[in-house]
Amino acid sequence: MMKGTKRWLAVSLVPVLAAGALGGCSSGQSGAGSGSGSNTVNLKMIESLTSPARTEVIKKMIASFEAANPNIKVELISPPLESADNKISTLLSVKDELDVLEVRDVTVKQFVTNKWIADLTSYTSAWSGYKNLNANSLAMANYIDNKPYYIPYGLYQKMLFYRKDWFDQKGLTPPKTWDDLAKAAKTLTDSPNNRFGYSFRGGSGADGYIVDLLRDYNGTNVNLDDAMFLKSGATIFSTPEAKQGMALYVSLYKDGSPKDSINWAFAEQVQGFVSGATGMLIQDPDTIDPVKQGLKEGTWATAPMPTGPSGASHYKVGAAGWGMTSYSKHPKEAWKLIEFLSSPEQNAVFTKVAGVIPIHNSASVDKYFKEGAYKPYIDMANDTAHYFPYKPETDYKGFGEWRKIVQQDAQAVLLGKMTIDDALKKWDAYWVNEKKQGK
Repeated sequence: MMKGTKRWLAVSLVPVLAAGALGGCSSGQSGAGSGSGSNTVNLKMIESLTSPARTEVIKKMIASFEAANPNIKVELISPPLESADNKISTLLSVKDELDVLEVRDVTVKQFVTNKWIADLTSYTSAWSGYKNLNANSLAMANYIDNKPYYIPYGLYQKMLFYRKDWFDQKGLTPPKTWDDLAKAAKTLTDSPNNRFGYSFRGGSGADGYIVDLLRDYNGTNVNLDDAMFLKSGATIFSTPEAKQGMALYVSLYKDGSPKDSINWAFAEQVQGFVSGATGMLIQDPDTIDPVKQGLKEGTWATAPMPTGPSGASHYKVGAAGWGMTSYSKHPKEAWKLIEFLSSPEQNAVFTKVAGVIPIHNSASVDKYFKEGAYKPYIDMANDTAHYFPYKPETDYKGFGEWRKIVQQDAQAVLLGKMTIDDALKKWDAYWVNEKKQGK
């Protein structure tokens, strides 16, 4: 696997989008000998980023797999989105009879460290389709120890969704900077009429929003290969610019967001936008479909991510996909399911429903992913003077604990129970220690 900045520059969406890269829980017992016949193998599979439409398409894909493999039955577990990762970790820790599971860029390190998931090298080396994965998918699959621990089903990157009709009414243009966004949020807010400018995320997953904002405020001083730190070696929390970024974060909540959004996670954040309560939302492409379903065409649009004061915006290409438990009793059949779900034909079905970027080089260039709502990805990837891909911090040992700490502390800051200075000092000390501990 490539090392250093060049690797992360390669993980941009230009090759994916513009260079030919696009192309409920059931019952039952797991194990051979159960089911409709004595030779039936029952696999247990669990998803993480659960949504009704996505679960439905996975069920259809499983039905196709079962039709082609009548000796294999698959039980799909679909826990609620906000508790899914915790449930998966709990099941893995007690070696529940899981076979196939959803693995994410933010969970793969934990799963590998605890030896809960299998190295898939022996399977990918014999799979002709592996070489057909685009460079982004291969980089994310091999993120830990240069070994494939999961096969991505799609790629993620944040962009801005905004209510075009609201902006037109106020004579506003899409914000280009974080300061523009905060001002637009305040202008759009009419709290007596339950209208707010921004879908703030203060609950689960808030850490990513906070850290990226502070990176943007630190501008081109960020070390893209180790992005919790500056090129000087100091943390991104140690600067006057970080304090300015946190001040904007607080004002964005207080002046332009619903008060209960201090606890909002993904579902509430998207619902706020789709329901007409908020005028702006920052999210991944899997949000495009629910926005299409909930808002009339022409009332909304998308735009590139805002930049910091110096014109810099930092992004990562995220991924999620299918992996295998290290202790599966049916690894051969589990891999057969992963290979099926990862085929170009099945991935094409899944990506358009899930709203993620496809994984295969062999897929033909599809206008669906090059125009309209997806266009900001092309714009950001092409604008290398302002948009900088970075290496995520997920391979640090304390990353999981960090996500909880920063969310809790940020909520305390928003509620006036902790000062910005105290929060930044605490976060700075945390990452200085993480650097000492190593990855």
